[in-house]
Amino acid sequence: MGKHIQTMVDHWLIKLLMCSVFILNAQLAHGAKFVNLTFLEWAVPKGAVCLDGSPPAYALDEGIGDGANSWVLFIEGGGWCSSKADCFNRSKIPIGSTLLKSRPFFSGIMDNNQTFNPDFYNWNRVFVMYCDGGSFMADIEKVDPETNVTYRGARIFDAIMDDLLAKGMKNADNALLTGGSAGGLATTLNCDKFRGLLPNAGRVKCVADSGTFLHGENLPGVKYREDYFAHVVKTHELAQRLPTTCTSKMDPALCLFPENFIRDIQTPLFVLEAGFEKFQIENNMIPMIGGTQQWNSCITNLTLCNSTQLHYMKEFRDVFVETLLNVIDKSSCRGLFVHSCYRHGHIGSRDGWACSTNVADKVRFTNCTVCKHKFSPFFSPNLNNG
Repeated sequence: MGKHIQTMVDHWLIKLLMCSVFILNAQLAHGAKFVNLTFLEWAVPKGAVCLDGSPPAYALDEGIGDGANSWVLFIEGGGWCSSKADCFNRSKIPIGSTLLKSRPFFSGIMDNNQTFNPDFYNWNRVFVMYCDGGSFMADIEKVDPETNVTYRGARIFDAIMDDLLAKGMKNADNALLTGGSAGGLATTLNCDKFRGLLPNAGRVKCVADSGTFLHGENLPGVKYREDYFAHVVKTHELAQRLPTTCTSKMDPALCLFPENFIRDIQTPLFVLEAGFEKFQIENNMIPMIGGTQQWNSCITNLTLCNSTQLHYMKEFRDVFVETLLNVIDKSSCRGLFVHSCYRHGHIGSRDGWACSTNVADKVRFTNCTVCKHKFSPFFSPNLNNG
Protein backbone atom coordinates (compact mmCIF):
# COMPACT_ATOMS: atom_id res chain seq x y z
CA MET A 1 0.00 0.00 0.00
CA GLY A 2 2.87 2.39 0.81
CA LYS A 3 4.29 2.07 -2.71
CA HIS A 4 0.83 2.73 -4.18
CA ILE A 5 0.41 5.89 -2.09
CA GLN A 6 3.88 7.19 -2.97
CA THR A 7 3.30 6.58 -6.70
CA MET A 8 0.09 8.60 -6.54
CA VAL A 9 1.82 11.45 -4.71
CA ASP A 10 4.72 11.51 -7.17
CA HIS A 11 2.29 11.66 -10.11
CA TRP A 12 0.46 14.57 -8.50
CA LEU A 13 3.67 16.54 -7.82
CA ILE A 14 4.87 16.12 -11.42
CA LYS A 15 1.58 17.50 -12.73
CA LEU A 16 1.78 20.49 -10.40
CA LEU A 17 5.33 21.24 -11.57
CA MET A 18 4.32 21.16 -15.23
CA CYS A 19 1.41 23.51 -14.58
CA SER A 20 3.59 25.93 -12.60
CA VAL A 21 6.20 26.20 -15.35
CA PHE A 22 3.50 26.89 -17.93
CA ILE A 23 2.20 30.07 -16.29
CA LEU A 24 5.42 31.38 -14.75
CA ASN A 25 6.78 33.59 -17.53
CA ALA A 26 3.51 35.45 -18.03
CA GLN A 27 3.29 36.34 -14.36
CA LEU A 28 6.90 37.52 -14.12
CA ALA A 29 6.10 40.15 -16.71
CA HIS A 30 3.37 41.69 -14.53
CA GLY A 31 4.78 42.20 -11.05
CA ALA A 32 4.77 38.78 -9.40
CA LYS A 33 8.27 37.86 -8.26
CA PHE A 34 10.60 35.44 -6.53
CA VAL A 35 11.45 36.24 -2.89
CA ASN A 36 14.57 35.13 -1.03
CA LEU A 37 14.36 32.65 1.82
CA THR A 38 15.12 33.36 5.47
CA PHE A 39 16.61 30.34 7.25
CA LEU A 40 16.17 30.08 11.02
CA GLU A 41 19.49 28.57 12.05
CA TRP A 42 18.85 29.66 15.63
CA ALA A 43 15.90 27.25 15.78
CA VAL A 44 17.95 24.13 15.06
CA PRO A 45 19.35 23.78 18.63
CA LYS A 46 15.77 24.03 19.86
CA GLY A 47 14.86 20.99 17.78
CA ALA A 48 12.76 22.90 15.24
CA VAL A 49 13.94 21.11 12.12
CA CYS A 50 12.61 19.58 8.91
CA LEU A 51 12.50 15.87 8.19
CA ASP A 52 16.18 15.92 7.20
CA GLY A 53 17.28 18.15 10.08
CA SER A 54 17.47 21.35 8.04
CA PRO A 55 16.28 24.63 9.58
CA PRO A 56 12.82 26.17 9.22
CA ALA A 57 12.51 28.72 6.44
CA TYR A 58 10.14 31.33 5.11
CA ALA A 59 10.14 34.16 2.59
CA LEU A 60 9.00 37.66 3.56
CA ASP A 61 8.09 40.55 1.29
CA GLU A 62 7.66 43.51 3.63
CA GLY A 63 4.53 45.63 3.66
CA ILE A 64 4.42 49.28 2.71
CA GLY A 65 2.15 52.26 3.20
CA ASP A 66 -1.16 51.53 4.91
CA GLY A 67 -0.33 47.79 4.73
CA ALA A 68 2.83 48.03 6.81
CA ASN A 69 1.09 46.76 9.96
CA SER A 70 -0.93 44.02 8.29
CA TRP A 71 0.26 40.46 7.68
CA VAL A 72 -0.79 37.57 5.47
CA LEU A 73 0.91 34.20 5.93
CA PHE A 74 0.56 31.53 3.27
CA ILE A 75 1.44 27.95 4.26
CA GLU A 76 2.86 25.88 1.42
CA GLY A 77 1.13 22.61 0.55
CA GLY A 78 2.57 19.31 -0.61
CA GLY A 79 0.69 16.34 0.84
CA TRP A 80 1.96 14.20 3.70
CA CYS A 81 4.26 11.27 4.34
CA SER A 82 2.57 8.22 5.78
CA SER A 83 5.34 5.80 6.76
CA LYS A 84 8.96 5.80 7.86
CA ALA A 85 10.10 4.88 4.36
CA ASP A 86 7.85 7.51 2.81
CA CYS A 87 9.15 10.23 5.14
CA PHE A 88 12.75 9.16 4.54
CA ASN A 89 12.25 9.47 0.79
CA ARG A 90 10.54 12.80 1.29
CA SER A 91 13.50 14.08 3.32
CA LYS A 92 15.61 13.85 0.15
CA ILE A 93 13.42 16.20 -1.89
CA PRO A 94 12.35 19.85 -1.45
CA ILE A 95 9.12 19.13 0.44
CA GLY A 96 11.21 17.48 3.16
CA SER A 97 14.24 19.75 3.29
CA THR A 98 14.59 23.52 3.16
CA LEU A 99 18.16 23.10 1.90
CA LEU A 100 16.71 21.79 -1.36
CA LYS A 101 14.04 24.46 -1.78
CA SER A 102 14.12 27.26 -4.31
CA ARG A 103 12.95 30.79 -3.72
CA PRO A 104 9.14 30.83 -3.70
CA PHE A 105 7.24 32.69 -6.37
CA PHE A 106 4.90 35.30 -4.92
CA SER A 107 1.67 35.28 -6.87
CA GLY A 108 -2.06 35.26 -6.17
CA ILE A 109 -2.72 36.54 -2.67
CA MET A 110 1.05 37.02 -2.33
CA ASP A 111 1.30 39.25 -5.42
CA ASN A 112 2.64 42.81 -5.02
CA ASN A 113 0.64 44.00 -8.01
CA GLN A 114 -2.31 46.13 -6.88
CA THR A 115 -4.29 45.34 -10.01
CA PHE A 116 -4.19 41.58 -9.40
CA ASN A 117 -4.20 41.67 -5.60
CA PRO A 118 -5.90 44.90 -4.48
CA ASP A 119 -6.62 43.83 -0.90
CA PHE A 120 -3.23 42.45 0.16
CA TYR A 121 -0.61 43.72 -2.30
CA ASN A 122 1.02 46.06 0.22
CA TRP A 123 0.74 43.86 3.32
CA ASN A 124 3.64 41.98 4.85
CA ARG A 125 3.36 38.75 2.84
CA VAL A 126 5.00 35.59 4.18
CA PHE A 127 5.41 32.27 2.38
CA VAL A 128 5.87 29.53 5.01
CA MET A 129 7.93 26.65 3.65
CA TYR A 130 6.53 23.14 4.27
CA CYS A 131 9.11 20.49 5.09
CA ASP A 132 7.72 18.22 7.83
CA GLY A 133 5.15 16.09 5.98
CA GLY A 134 2.60 16.35 8.78
CA SER A 135 0.85 19.73 8.31
CA PHE A 136 2.99 21.32 11.06
CA MET A 137 1.50 19.17 13.82
CA ALA A 138 4.10 16.62 14.98
CA ASP A 139 6.51 17.00 17.89
CA ILE A 140 8.41 13.75 18.40
CA GLU A 141 11.44 14.30 20.62
CA LYS A 142 13.46 11.33 19.44
CA VAL A 143 15.07 11.25 16.02
CA ASP A 144 14.25 8.02 14.20
CA PRO A 145 17.37 5.85 14.72
CA GLU A 146 16.79 3.86 11.52
CA THR A 147 16.27 6.72 9.07
CA ASN A 148 17.64 9.77 10.93
CA VAL A 149 14.35 11.50 10.13
CA THR A 150 12.92 14.09 12.52
CA TYR A 151 9.20 14.74 13.02
CA ARG A 152 8.90 18.25 14.45
CA GLY A 153 6.37 20.20 12.40
CA ALA A 154 4.83 21.90 15.43
CA ARG A 155 8.20 23.27 16.50
CA ILE A 156 8.82 24.55 12.98
CA PHE A 157 5.52 26.44 13.07
CA ASP A 158 6.32 27.88 16.50
CA ALA A 159 9.82 28.97 15.45
CA ILE A 160 8.58 30.75 12.34
CA MET A 161 5.85 32.49 14.32
CA ASP A 162 8.37 33.60 16.97
CA ASP A 163 10.66 35.06 14.31
CA LEU A 164 7.83 36.92 12.60
CA LEU A 165 6.51 38.27 15.91
CA ALA A 166 9.97 39.66 16.61
CA LYS A 167 10.02 41.28 13.17
CA GLY A 168 6.88 43.24 13.86
CA MET A 169 3.96 40.86 13.54
CA LYS A 170 3.31 41.27 17.29
CA ASN A 171 2.13 44.80 16.44
CA ALA A 172 -0.16 43.69 13.63
CA ASP A 173 -3.43 45.49 13.11
CA ASN A 174 -4.64 42.74 10.78
CA ALA A 175 -3.40 39.19 10.30
CA LEU A 176 -4.51 36.44 7.99
CA LEU A 177 -3.32 32.82 8.09
CA THR A 178 -3.94 30.89 4.92
CA GLY A 179 -2.57 27.99 2.91
CA GLY A 180 -3.39 25.57 0.14
CA SER A 181 -3.93 21.80 0.12
CA ALA A 182 -1.91 20.30 3.01
CA GLY A 183 -1.19 23.93 3.88
CA GLY A 184 -4.93 24.53 3.96
CA LEU A 185 -5.31 21.69 6.44
CA ALA A 186 -2.42 23.14 8.47
CA THR A 187 -4.22 26.49 8.45
CA THR A 188 -7.37 24.92 9.87
CA LEU A 189 -5.48 22.94 12.51
CA ASN A 190 -3.41 25.95 13.63
CA CYS A 191 -6.03 28.68 13.25
CA ASP A 192 -6.88 29.18 16.93
CA LYS A 193 -3.22 28.85 17.87
CA PHE A 194 -2.37 31.65 15.45
CA ARG A 195 -5.08 33.86 16.92
CA GLY A 196 -3.67 33.28 20.38
CA LEU A 197 -0.31 34.70 19.31
CA LEU A 198 -1.85 38.06 18.44
CA PRO A 199 -4.07 39.13 21.36
CA ASN A 200 -3.78 42.83 20.50
CA ALA A 201 -4.52 42.61 16.78
CA GLY A 202 -7.74 44.13 15.58
CA ARG A 203 -8.60 41.33 13.17
CA VAL A 204 -7.15 37.82 12.92
CA LYS A 205 -8.72 35.36 10.51
CA CYS A 206 -7.95 32.18 8.60
CA VAL A 207 -8.62 30.98 5.06
CA ALA A 208 -8.37 27.28 4.24
CA ASP A 209 -7.91 26.84 0.49
CA SER A 210 -8.53 23.33 -0.89
CA GLY A 211 -7.67 21.90 2.51
CA THR A 212 -10.98 20.29 3.49
CA PHE A 213 -10.21 16.67 2.69
CA LEU A 214 -13.41 14.67 2.60
CA HIS A 215 -14.00 11.50 4.59
CA GLY A 216 -16.93 10.53 2.37
CA GLU A 217 -18.17 7.45 4.18
CA ASN A 218 -20.50 6.51 1.33
CA LEU A 219 -18.16 7.35 -1.55
CA PRO A 220 -15.79 4.91 -3.27
CA GLY A 221 -12.38 4.70 -1.59
CA VAL A 222 -13.45 5.44 1.97
CA LYS A 223 -11.22 2.70 3.41
CA TYR A 224 -8.24 4.02 1.47
CA ARG A 225 -8.83 7.54 2.80
CA GLU A 226 -9.23 6.29 6.36
CA ASP A 227 -6.16 4.06 6.16
CA TYR A 228 -4.03 6.79 4.63
CA PHE A 229 -4.76 9.34 7.35
CA ALA A 230 -4.41 6.59 9.97
CA HIS A 231 -0.88 5.96 8.70
CA VAL A 232 -0.11 9.70 8.79
CA VAL A 233 -1.37 9.94 12.38
CA LYS A 234 0.65 6.89 13.41
CA THR A 235 3.87 7.91 11.67
CA HIS A 236 3.83 11.45 13.08
CA GLU A 237 2.37 10.38 16.46
CA LEU A 238 -0.47 12.87 16.17
CA ALA A 239 -3.07 11.13 18.31
CA GLN A 240 -2.34 13.40 21.28
CA ARG A 241 -1.83 16.52 19.17
CA LEU A 242 -5.01 16.72 17.14
CA PRO A 243 -8.01 18.70 18.45
CA THR A 244 -9.21 17.08 21.66
CA THR A 245 -12.76 18.13 20.85
CA CYS A 246 -12.50 15.52 18.10
CA THR A 247 -10.21 12.86 19.56
CA SER A 248 -12.37 12.64 22.68
CA LYS A 249 -15.27 11.50 20.50
CA MET A 250 -13.72 9.33 17.79
CA ASP A 251 -10.63 7.57 16.48
CA PRO A 252 -7.81 10.15 16.14
CA ALA A 253 -7.24 8.92 12.59
CA LEU A 254 -10.57 10.53 11.69
CA CYS A 255 -9.52 13.84 13.21
CA LEU A 256 -7.44 14.87 10.21
CA PHE A 257 -10.68 15.12 8.26
CA PRO A 258 -11.71 18.76 8.88
CA GLU A 259 -15.41 17.88 8.83
CA ASN A 260 -14.84 16.28 12.24
CA PHE A 261 -13.32 19.29 14.02
CA ILE A 262 -14.01 22.44 12.01
CA ARG A 263 -17.12 23.30 14.06
CA ASP A 264 -14.95 23.75 17.14
CA ILE A 265 -12.63 26.42 15.69
CA GLN A 266 -13.20 29.72 17.48
CA THR A 267 -11.31 32.05 15.14
CA PRO A 268 -13.12 33.42 12.05
CA LEU A 269 -12.55 30.92 9.26
CA PHE A 270 -13.25 31.06 5.54
CA VAL A 271 -13.30 27.82 3.55
CA LEU A 272 -12.70 27.93 -0.20
CA GLU A 273 -13.23 24.77 -2.24
CA ALA A 274 -14.07 23.48 -5.69
CA GLY A 275 -17.13 21.25 -5.62
CA PHE A 276 -15.45 19.08 -8.22
CA GLU A 277 -12.20 18.99 -6.24
CA LYS A 278 -9.54 17.87 -8.67
CA PHE A 279 -6.97 16.41 -6.27
CA GLN A 280 -9.50 14.52 -4.19
CA ILE A 281 -11.35 13.10 -7.18
CA GLU A 282 -8.16 12.04 -8.97
CA ASN A 283 -6.23 10.72 -5.97
CA ASN A 284 -8.75 9.70 -3.33
CA MET A 285 -11.53 8.24 -5.45
CA ILE A 286 -10.55 7.41 -9.06
CA PRO A 287 -7.91 4.77 -8.10
CA MET A 288 -10.73 2.78 -6.50
CA ILE A 289 -13.12 2.98 -9.47
CA GLY A 290 -11.08 1.93 -12.45
CA GLY A 291 -7.78 3.68 -11.92
CA THR A 292 -6.01 6.55 -13.64
CA GLN A 293 -5.53 4.70 -16.94
CA GLN A 294 -9.28 4.31 -17.47
CA TRP A 295 -9.89 7.90 -16.41
CA ASN A 296 -6.98 9.57 -18.19
CA SER A 297 -8.96 10.91 -21.14
CA CYS A 298 -11.71 12.20 -18.87
CA ILE A 299 -9.53 14.08 -16.38
CA THR A 300 -7.37 15.46 -19.19
CA ASN A 301 -10.35 16.70 -21.18
CA LEU A 302 -13.68 16.81 -19.34
CA THR A 303 -15.63 16.77 -22.59
CA LEU A 304 -14.48 13.15 -23.02
CA CYS A 305 -15.95 11.89 -19.75
CA ASN A 306 -18.55 9.16 -20.20
CA SER A 307 -21.86 9.00 -18.34
CA THR A 308 -20.50 6.71 -15.61
CA GLN A 309 -17.56 8.97 -14.95
CA LEU A 310 -19.78 12.03 -14.83
CA HIS A 311 -22.02 10.22 -12.36
CA TYR A 312 -19.12 9.57 -9.98
CA MET A 313 -17.86 13.14 -10.25
CA LYS A 314 -21.30 14.60 -9.59
CA GLU A 315 -21.77 12.21 -6.68
CA PHE A 316 -18.52 13.43 -5.15
CA ARG A 317 -19.60 17.02 -5.62
CA ASP A 318 -23.00 16.45 -4.01
CA VAL A 319 -21.54 14.71 -0.96
CA PHE A 320 -18.75 17.27 -0.63
CA VAL A 321 -21.06 20.27 -0.77
CA GLU A 322 -23.56 18.71 1.63
CA THR A 323 -20.76 17.93 4.10
CA LEU A 324 -19.39 21.47 3.92
CA LEU A 325 -22.81 22.99 4.44
CA ASN A 326 -23.36 20.76 7.46
CA VAL A 327 -20.12 21.71 9.20
CA ILE A 328 -19.79 25.39 8.28
CA ASP A 329 -22.36 27.20 10.39
CA LYS A 330 -23.94 30.49 9.38
CA SER A 331 -22.52 32.55 12.22
CA SER A 332 -20.73 35.83 11.59
CA CYS A 333 -17.33 34.20 12.08
CA ARG A 334 -17.64 31.64 9.30
CA GLY A 335 -17.43 31.92 5.55
CA LEU A 336 -17.78 29.32 2.80
CA PHE A 337 -17.54 29.48 -0.96
CA VAL A 338 -17.79 26.38 -3.14
CA HIS A 339 -17.67 26.84 -6.89
CA SER A 340 -18.12 24.37 -9.71
CA CYS A 341 -14.75 24.53 -11.41
CA TYR A 342 -12.58 21.42 -11.66
CA ARG A 343 -9.41 22.47 -9.88
CA HIS A 344 -7.29 22.20 -6.74
CA GLY A 345 -5.82 25.32 -5.15
CA HIS A 346 -6.74 28.94 -5.73
CA ILE A 347 -5.22 31.82 -3.87
CA GLY A 348 -1.55 30.92 -4.13
CA SER A 349 -1.40 31.57 -7.87
CA ARG A 350 -2.67 34.34 -10.10
CA ASP A 351 -4.75 32.05 -12.30
CA GLY A 352 -6.37 30.49 -9.24
CA TRP A 353 -6.87 33.88 -7.58
CA ALA A 354 -8.93 34.84 -10.65
CA CYS A 355 -10.40 31.32 -10.73
CA SER A 356 -11.50 31.36 -14.36
CA THR A 357 -11.77 27.92 -15.91
CA ASN A 358 -13.54 26.66 -19.02
CA VAL A 359 -14.91 23.15 -18.81
CA ALA A 360 -17.52 20.95 -20.35
CA ASP A 361 -21.08 22.20 -20.49
CA LYS A 362 -22.39 18.68 -20.23
CA VAL A 363 -20.82 18.36 -16.79
CA ARG A 364 -22.34 21.72 -15.82
CA PHE A 365 -19.05 22.95 -14.44
CA THR A 366 -19.60 26.68 -14.87
CA ASN A 367 -17.11 29.34 -15.81
CA CYS A 368 -16.19 31.14 -12.64
CA THR A 369 -14.32 34.27 -11.71
CA VAL A 370 -15.11 34.08 -8.05
CA CYS A 371 -12.28 33.82 -5.61
CA LYS A 372 -11.02 37.27 -4.75
CA HIS A 373 -14.47 38.78 -5.24
CA LYS A 374 -16.14 36.34 -2.84
CA PHE A 375 -13.26 36.26 -0.38
CA SER A 376 -12.56 40.00 0.03
CA PRO A 377 -15.74 40.78 2.04
CA PHE A 378 -14.65 38.15 4.57
CA PHE A 379 -11.90 40.49 5.72
CA SER A 380 -14.13 43.52 6.01
CA PRO A 381 -14.52 45.24 9.40
CA ASN A 382 -18.11 43.98 9.56
CA LEU A 383 -16.98 40.43 10.33
CA ASN A 384 -16.06 40.32 13.99
CA ASN A 385 -13.38 38.09 15.47
CA GLY A 386 -15.84 35.74 17.10
